Amino acid sequence: MDQGKASVWARLEPFLLGALQAAPPAKLSMHYLRKMAAYVHTREGCYPRLGWPMWRHIACGKLQLPEDLAWLYFETFDLLMPHAPEDRLGWAEALSQCKSTKELDRVRSKLSVDTLQFLLFLYMQQLNRVSLRTSLIGEEWPSPRARSPSPSSDREAKTSSQNKNWDDQAHLTFIQTHLSDLLELLVEPGQLSRSGQAVRDSQVSVEAVQGLSFLLEGSVSRGRSVHPLHRLLSRAPLQAQAGYSKISRSFSLQQLQAWLRQALDLNPFGVSACLRSGKKLAWAQQVEGSMKRAKIARNTHMAPPGSKVMLMSQVFRQTLAKDSDKLAGANVKLHRCSEAFIYLLSPLRSVSLDKCRNSTVVLGPVETSVHVQSCENVRVVCVAGRLAVGASSHCTLHVLTPTRPLLLPGNVALTLGPFHTHYPSLEDHMASVGLAVVPNVWDQPLVIGAEGTPASDNPPYRLLPPAEFCSLVIPFHMEGDTCEVPGGLPPLYKEALDARESRVQDWQKMVKDARLTKEQRRQFQALVEQKFHEWLLESGNRQQLDSLIPPAVTVSAEDTSGSWVDASSPKRRSSEANREGPREPAGQTPTAC
Repeated sequence: MDQGKASVWARLEPFLLGALQAAPPAKLSMHYLRKMAAYVHTREGCYPRLGWPMWRHIACGKLQLPEDLAWLYFETFDLLMPHAPEDRLGWAEALSQCKSTKELDRVRSKLSVDTLQFLLFLYMQQLNRVSLRTSLIGEEWPSPRARSPSPSSDREAKTSSQNKNWDDQAHLTFIQTHLSDLLELLVEPGQLSRSGQAVRDSQVSVEAVQGLSFLLEGSVSRGRSVHPLHRLLSRAPLQAQAGYSKISRSFSLQQLQAWLRQALDLNPFGVSACLRSGKKLAWAQQVEGSMKRAKIARNTHMAPPGSKVMLMSQVFRQTLAKDSDKLAGANVKLHRCSEAFIYLLSPLRSVSLDKCRNSTVVLGPVETSVHVQSCENVRVVCVAGRLAVGASSHCTLHVLTPTRPLLLPGNVALTLGPFHTHYPSLEDHMASVGLAVVPNVWDQPLVIGAEGTPASDNPPYRLLPPAEFCSLVIPFHMEGDTCEVPGGLPPLYKEALDARESRVQDWQKMVKDARLTKEQRRQFQALVEQKFHEWLLESGNRQQLDSLIPPAVTVSAEDTSGSWVDASSPKRRSSEANREGPREPAGQTPTAC
């Protein structure tokens, strides 16, 4: 690294993927986390790594959290950690072989996390709390009296409802505001006063700084090379500025904090930078009026792993598809897309849908999480490490996932269904991110209430009835070997499809046995086509079919290899059409049959 001034910023992924978009339980306030930090240093099996059995003991026995919630935090943190795809697949295989709760618990007992980083992760859940100031005071017991609403509290609630997980300015502000608390969680208990605060001459160990690298990274002299915080502080000039002592192998808490405050800056690979200087994507030909508002940008050409971002905003009445190495491993945000059909058929790191309406989104395997927030009438089809949905209504989610779908507060009339599509390279993409076909718990959601704890009353979802189930065909030519839904369909849904297939065959046989004349056949065919086109218009699927008809060769402004597909390359499945007669065109949303 070059000599010069260091710049440090909040890492994107911990806030983006780790902070649950719901108010955390009161027992995760600083008051209780200080007690936990002291406890883990004095108990065997807690430090430097914390295993599931000890975390369950602390969470359930000391903090009085439900076990489902304790596992949710533990599992979410582990999902953020870099694991080789082979290790993730091995973990999935071990879970899938569990036949009882006892066996499941034995497998989970083998999982452990970095203790200091996990403490920071738990503290970071305060990001989406309604009032950070009130929650971090550290009251011994919360007051049972509710405060009367006021204009200021209304504004505070409105601010908290905004999506801070993607807001790099909010990440920076959080670190700046709570830096002293974050450092106090990392120092050893003997350096804390009776009130739990660090004494003036406290020291921060090298191991503690390494734990802080979970949240912070940086570079020197604005260089392109990005390093975790502890690697930056391995340089002698920076060590001197941060108060490092070779004798004690630790940093002065006061000097380290002062140096960090001076070095903290906005993430140069965050959303703000991507919008300001990322590559803007456009199309050579566009349907008149449909893409005038669309804004699509990426920083994948220059961002380090973990900071790759692609933003798609205000895509309106358009069918878009993408399969490219440049998309692989990116964190994707779809914002305010409406009446759109979007196919992102590459292995992805994470995907967020925010304030989208009346759209269909089909995704390649998503390594970490798919988060749907403040959406309405959106259909999402994905294989993902986790699915989370908050403040959304009338959405349908077809998912294959090894973790329980997380339903956050504010949802209305959600529908959960099994994953029901495939494309040729899907299984290769799944293997590349470590996602297997089992376990698959798409139908076992965890509902989180307003208090940040599991809720069971009036569930805001239903499981898709088999009678309403249809498969989805992806209407694009691609290379690969996957020719069926990975893992197959659940038996009830497979039976429903077979029954529908049988009815179609009976209908075709009836038409054949009717021995219609040539003129009757012509009239009958015209009637069927008329009814079919009426249904296309009524269901809104005519729009997607029209956008799949290429008016001319359409080329992305990005490149020609793995370019964006805009109304091109529709795949005609004539054999299915001949077998079933009038049915869904390939690729339309299967809302009716």
